[in-house]
Amino acid sequence: MSEAVTRSVHSASTSPGLLASLDPLLREWLPRQRWFAGKGRPVTGFSLVAATEVLPLDAKLGLLHLLVRAHQPLVPTQSAATHPADCYQLLIGVRETLPPRLAPALIGRPTEGPLAGRTVYEALHDARPADVLLEALRSRARVGDLRFERDMRQEIRDGLVPRLVTAEQSNSSIVYGDTFILKLLRRIVPGDNPDLELPLLLAREGCPRVPAPAGWLLADLADETYVLGVLQPFVQGAADGWELALRELAKGEDFSGEARALGRATAEVHMALARALPTVTMGRGQMQLLVDGMTERLEAAAQAVPALRPYAPGLHTAFEALADLAGEGETWTAQRIHGDLHLGQCLRSPSGEWSLIDFEGEPSKPLAERRMPQPTARDVAGMLRSFDYAAHSHAPVVPGWADTCRAAYCSGYAEAGGRDPRTDPVLLRAYETDKAIYEVVYEARHRPDWLPVPMEAVRRLALSGSS
Repeated sequence: MSEAVTRSVHSASTSPGLLASLDPLLREWLPRQRWFAGKGRPVTGFSLVAATEVLPLDAKLGLLHLLVRAHQPLVPTQSAATHPADCYQLLIGVRETLPPRLAPALIGRPTEGPLAGRTVYEALHDARPADVLLEALRSRARVGDLRFERDMRQEIRDGLVPRLVTAEQSNSSIVYGDTFILKLLRRIVPGDNPDLELPLLLAREGCPRVPAPAGWLLADLADETYVLGVLQPFVQGAADGWELALRELAKGEDFSGEARALGRATAEVHMALARALPTVTMGRGQMQLLVDGMTERLEAAAQAVPALRPYAPGLHTAFEALADLAGEGETWTAQRIHGDLHLGQCLRSPSGEWSLIDFEGEPSKPLAERRMPQPTARDVAGMLRSFDYAAHSHAPVVPGWADTCRAAYCSGYAEAGGRDPRTDPVLLRAYETDKAIYEVVYEARHRPDWLPVPMEAVRRLALSGSS
């Protein structure tokens, strides 16, 4: 980063009129973004957390880094104390006019304030701002409150051509020359984000199943550190597990061998995490808290989705059975896990090796909850549900495909981890039930056409308690 860039940090970006001038544009633009979490509720205003000029705003091309809170009406179950306004990371380019290639990135033209008459746009669509981010990581730059760090053992070459990945949902990523991928988190919270924390720890453990971070972007604000982005090696030619499963289904090919290999990879990651971080024992008290949370989610889901109500008593038995085991003195080991494992979070390289990615966990959950030790069965249950989803994404559904993959995955897990997840059927059923209930609510709200997929699992899981 040039000295001129660093000196420009606190000029127009700290002008009191900056956010006010962007406010009406952001109110329209932000809710349309796929990674915006507050859909269905209007944005009533913004408050500025931090603003940094990465490239001077009075230049031909300016680059503004913003952390802003988007204020929205609370839903009845929320309070301002427990649900503060979401903070978003925005990278805004500033030009006089946009070239045609950047037209889809347009945010608008402020009519007042320091950017009046200029054009502002989503900067990640533009190669020059993307180049600036990689160069800042390569040179370990500090720009205002932003701190760019890297692993000096990994070479970051310049001249890598950037391209924005268009298929993501909750975050944004840029691929640099098929060598690196920079994941920029959109909804930001202070603290150790597991998307950086766990891959760094796994790299130190020598676990080859998770790409080692090559660089990371942080913000140091008011004695708190925010993880903003992670640069990792790009697995060239890799297919994610979801795409691969659907491709094999379409060809009528067996996927059980891949499912078994993926089970082995999952177990290896779990074992490495158990070595790297402390494990805990969950007894009656801890398991009752776990069961209480599952029960509350079931009750809330049954209120939200009437189709779930006939199955609620059968589903409840999954949680009762787990509480009963804990009451009899059964204990379970909990450790750090992936937290949101499914086929789309797995990559298979052209050589056939599987990697696990995206350790952020469920972004809707508090960071402290995402970093809590949990039984590995939660990850396993997430993958078992993912096989079910893949099977129902192909028409007609191939009989037995999901069951075969689920069995192969558990067998592969046992081969590498020493214990088959199916030997703890009560815990596995409870987690799979909890996941299916979550899916029912999600699909009912966002993708009603998909609702039959988790509802079929709900019927199976409810009946399994009465057999």
